[in-house]
Formats: sequence, C-alpha cells, structure tokens
Amino acid sequence: MSEVKQFNLPDVGEGLTEAEIVTWHVAPGDRVEVNQTIVEIETAKAIVELPCPFEGVVADLLVAEGETVDVGTPIISVDVSGGEAAPPASAPASPPDAQAAPEASKEAPVPAPDEPGMVQPEEPKRQPVLVGYGVKPGATKRRPRRSPAPAPASRPNGRPHPVDKRVLAKPPVRKMAKDLGVDLATITGTGPAGSITRDDVQAAAAAAVRPRVAAAPQAPAPALRGGEERIPVRGVRRSTAAAMVGSAFTAPHVTEWLQVDMTATMDAVRRLRELPEFAGVKVSPLLLVAKALLIAVRRHPMANSSWVGEGDSAEIVVKPYVNLGIAAATPRGLLVPNIKDAHAKSLPELARALNELVDTARAGKASPADLTGGTITITNVGVFGVDAGTPILTPGEAAILAVGQVRDMPWVHRGELAVRKVATLALSFDHRIIDGELGSKVLRDVGDMLEDPLHMIAWS
Repeated sequence: MSEVKQFNLPDVGEGLTEAEIVTWHVAPGDRVEVNQTIVEIETAKAIVELPCPFEGVVADLLVAEGETVDVGTPIISVDVSGGEAAPPASAPASPPDAQAAPEASKEAPVPAPDEPGMVQPEEPKRQPVLVGYGVKPGATKRRPRRSPAPAPASRPNGRPHPVDKRVLAKPPVRKMAKDLGVDLATITGTGPAGSITRDDVQAAAAAAVRPRVAAAPQAPAPALRGGEERIPVRGVRRSTAAAMVGSAFTAPHVTEWLQVDMTATMDAVRRLRELPEFAGVKVSPLLLVAKALLIAVRRHPMANSSWVGEGDSAEIVVKPYVNLGIAAATPRGLLVPNIKDAHAKSLPELARALNELVDTARAGKASPADLTGGTITITNVGVFGVDAGTPILTPGEAAILAVGQVRDMPWVHRGELAVRKVATLALSFDHRIIDGELGSKVLRDVGDMLEDPLHMIAWS
C-alpha cells in the first residue's frame, strides 16, 4: 500500500510569507532522495533551491511554475512507500486546515494576531527540518475556518470583500501606514484572509496624492499597441519598489557631492594586481573605495547607524560592526547583498569577499541572509559610464555612497594644469542622524584616502 507525503512550502528565513515557483527539477514518476534539490523558488529577496525532505517517487507537482503561493502550502507529493508513483491528482490538494472538523466552524471569531487573547488551532505535525530549511515554529499557523457563508460580492480585482471588518495587518505594514499617513481602516486588504499588505498601503498613499478628478465612468485599461509589453511586478522588483518608497517617504535624504583625483588610487590598483596576495582575485577601484569607507566609518561611527522607533520611543542605534552592502544589478532587479563584518577583514580578504558577493548576486544565488543586516552601502554607478547620482538609502541604514566613472579630466595638480583620473562621489544620508558637518567629514575622508591611499595606512 502506497504512502504519499506532501512537502509544504517552508519559510526559508527572514519571516517571508510567500514565494513563486520558478523551476521544477523533478517530474511525476521521478525517484528522489533526501536533500536532493527539487525546485527553485523566488522570494522577495532571492532565488532559493529547496531540497526534498523525503525519499521515494514523485507522485504529483501541486503548484505549477510561475505560481505564487503562501508559506505552508503543499507544493509536491512524494510516494515514500518505495513503490511506483501515485497517479497525479486532478487538482492540487487542499491545505491541511481545509478539512477542519465541523466543530471548528462554530467557534467564536478569533482575535487578530496583534490583539490580546489570540488562540491558535492545534499545530499540524511538522515535516523534518533539513539543510537549514523548514517552517519556523508559529510561522504558518492559520485561524480556524468559519462555517461556509454565501459568497459575497466580488471586487473589481476578482477577490471577495472580507466578511470580518477588523483590520488585519502585520506590524511592519502598520508602521509603513503610520509613516505614510494612511488610515488602515479605509483600506480593503488583498492579502490572505483579507489582510492588508504593503502594496495595499502604497496604493492607498499614491491615490491620496493624485489630483482629484471629477466623477466619470471608469475607462477600461487601454489595449496594448504593437510592440508594447506589460511586465508583472513581483519578486525582487516588487520588494525593491516597496523598500524604495518606504525609504524615500520615511528618511529625509540629503546628498553631497565631491570630485576626487583618483590617479594615485588607479596606480595603487595596478600595483595590487601584481602582488601574490591578490592572485586569482579581481582587483578594481571599488576595493579601495570600500576600504576608504570602512575607515571613514570607524572615524565617524554615527554614519554606521540606524533610526529605530518613532516619537518619544525613537532611538539611534550605532553599530560597532560594519556589514558593507554592495548594490548589484541582476536580471531579476537590484539586489544589495552585504559583506558581514567587513570592518574586520584584511584588504585581500575584502577583495575576495567583494568578488564572491557580486558573482553570487548576479548568478541569482544570494541567500536571504546575504541580503539582510546591512549597515551602510556602496553603489557603483560608474560601471555604467555614469558620473554620479543621488542614491536612495537602503531601508534601515543611515548612509549610501555612490561612485561614478573614473575618467580623464583637466585638473590642477601641484599648481599646474594636467590630465588626471577623476571620479565623482555622492553621499546620501539620513538627515535625522547625520547633519551636514558629519556628512561632509565622512565624504571628505573618503575623498582624501582615494586621492592619497597612504591615508588608509595612516588612519587604519
């Protein structure tokens, strides 16, 4: 007799609630082993490979490629009895709580997660945790379902209006709504169980600032003309958009500019490439820019901090460590992985870490851990032939440094006009934490070290 087990989509870290199925590496009838990679999923942060927790034969793939599902949803079933694969099911299996006992439908309404007195249903038996993955305790608990009721009228997006009028929203969403001045009670949630999502809050904030237009029949969306393309905003792009909107509307940005003679830095880069300590490692000007910023942060610790809380409970948290973020353009959108404890690395170690970080990000293999916990960021727009820009802060950080292209320019050097290697630096910072004096000192220190790399030795 066959025994079929289902593998539920796990929480792969950082409290993620959903993921898109990108690529299946198995098909019904394939034999699989424990820890064999069976699927790639895309979260709001990275593409992650999931291993199989069972040994047996694939019975059915319960979610198609391209679909986005919640954490805890069954995505694959495996026949673990050792026999042949079970015939594929005609439809995906219902979630475990869909078969709740009739008594569950008679229970009184359960308070929202942020209300006192919440009672959770009995937790289902969990699958074994392997290779660092598995559902976190309490991460996918669901409420008991209510008894079936007549289907309510549908909204324009096809989802029914929620029956429960209480506001359901996670703490980060509530904070975003407070920062943007949005009343959650006026929003109809589109998330699970009618909960309010970040996208709902951003849409409400955008609608509030649009010019008021006289009431008129809603025009249908224009048909696509030849050559036009519509790209769904999801995964990394959606997460990046939400983060940038939140950062722009939360932290007051200030940007300062500085042109720097990089001739000595370019000479130092050429000499470093010849040293045996850097054999097999790509050495670029970004390495010395990163080292200069790390030293400047040590000299001015407030630049490596974050603003936490609001009103009377607000605090500035100054970090004694530096997790250096490096913005990387990838086919999936902008990613900002970070080098953990970059302040403690030697120059060769920092060079290798930079190489690995960028290669991993561009290959789409950056893990959620690589993409969280950053304390200050560098964005190298010079690789695109751009002189400079006004970068937006990575949420939770106080400063970000943009580095423009290094190019030949006329420059006064030792009292004489000469052609020198010049680049433009732009430092954006949170003006709640960093005032003009401090921001100027940080930027000037970085510039001094790039104009004369000996300062890195003197100040380190």
